[in-house]
Amino acid sequence: MQTPKLRQIRGFPVPMKGPDGQQTTFLGLADAKQISDKPPLVVSPAVKDLLPMFTGEHSLDAIVEKIGKGLTREHLEPLVAQLDAAGLLEGPTFEAMLEKMHTEFDASPTLPPASTLALAEMLVQQAVGKDREATEEEKAEQSAGKLAEAMDKWIDEALKDEENPAFDTLPKAIVAPHIDYPRGWLNYAKVWGRMRVVDRPDRVIILGTNHFGTGTGVVGCDKGFSTPFGECAVDDGVVSGLRERLGDQLFEHRYDHEREHSIELQVGWLQHCLGQGADGSYCTIFGALIHDPTVNNGDAYDGNGVSISAFVEAMREVIGGLPGKTLVVSSADLSHVGPVFGDKQALVGEGAEPEQFRNQVAMGDQEKLAMLVAKKPEDLIGSMAWQGNPTRWCSVGNLVATLGITQPDEVQMLNYAGAVDPQGMGMVTHAAMVIR
Repeated sequence: MQTPKLRQIRGFPVPMKGPDGQQTTFLGLADAKQISDKPPLVVSPAVKDLLPMFTGEHSLDAIVEKIGKGLTREHLEPLVAQLDAAGLLEGPTFEAMLEKMHTEFDASPTLPPASTLALAEMLVQQAVGKDREATEEEKAEQSAGKLAEAMDKWIDEALKDEENPAFDTLPKAIVAPHIDYPRGWLNYAKVWGRMRVVDRPDRVIILGTNHFGTGTGVVGCDKGFSTPFGECAVDDGVVSGLRERLGDQLFEHRYDHEREHSIELQVGWLQHCLGQGADGSYCTIFGALIHDPTVNNGDAYDGNGVSISAFVEAMREVIGGLPGKTLVVSSADLSHVGPVFGDKQALVGEGAEPEQFRNQVAMGDQEKLAMLVAKKPEDLIGSMAWQGNPTRWCSVGNLVATLGITQPDEVQMLNYAGAVDPQGMGMVTHAAMVIR
């Protein structure tokens, strides 16, 4: 803490009342990698001028001298101590948090529920009402049922006017969002709702996005996943087949899956819509996080991880050598725009500009999605690389890998949508697609 080195953090505005009772905006700081389980820090906006000095190269006295403006060690030391306690600085406190996360990850063959459980417990609380807190027993007993009720309502609403509300046969793959269910339910339901009557696959391959991890290439997971509905065991045949072809390098950064949501959010839907087999178990699954193919032509960012092309080839060989049917799921969100993502243009408000901006984003998305429908993933990569991914698609990698693995005859768009947060600070777009 004498020469503080800041880890990768995320800053965000926090509206609060100041000491004078007036509404003001403070600065929130959180772990961008989501390794720390501590709540975000809320600090004065002036702290943003200090943070660039926390490189591990400057002593506290040097920082005080450099910043000036009345800053003293007495002001600085409590801030540094708070950052350290929150796991936002490099050092023993953070290393202990990281070790704890690794130990918990390795202690079980199945990852515990996170995003799905939080939503299910919220639904239980809504049913209980505002007068009291739901008990742990009520949450445990009712979470699965309340989540199933919500999914059924979303499916009914999403498919009520569809001419073909069900797939005739199991497709090779589907594309669904990985945004939270309340904002993405329409496209989750548009595709997963149609899966309720198809032949149940023997395994499901879920390809997600590495939002917070340290892996520079494709990152596989050798564990199963769980939700309030129960557990999906890992498909050992896929794991062993990929390990044989790609080595342990594929699983070197497996801890990236500990805080990742893009795999788990599909698991809840597949459990609900595909159901259990005769033995009472859900489909076995394999999850992998796919990096951005526009950064280094599909190779690992640093050249040391598993490339997308190597993963696709290995996965095709493994699936081809396993018995039964395989479903591939591309867990994909598209554009991320608005002030919270760094855009100056507002998403809502007076005048024509916000609507024009949203329409421009949608038109750009549709042009790029058309490349997938045309089965030309290389055109999508080229377009994104040339334009610099201006609207921050986060799932180009798993979309491209899905088409590479399945070699489809047809890619069909089912629906496209965007979700704006209530404050109008950010919009995330997503799609529902079927790949045959």
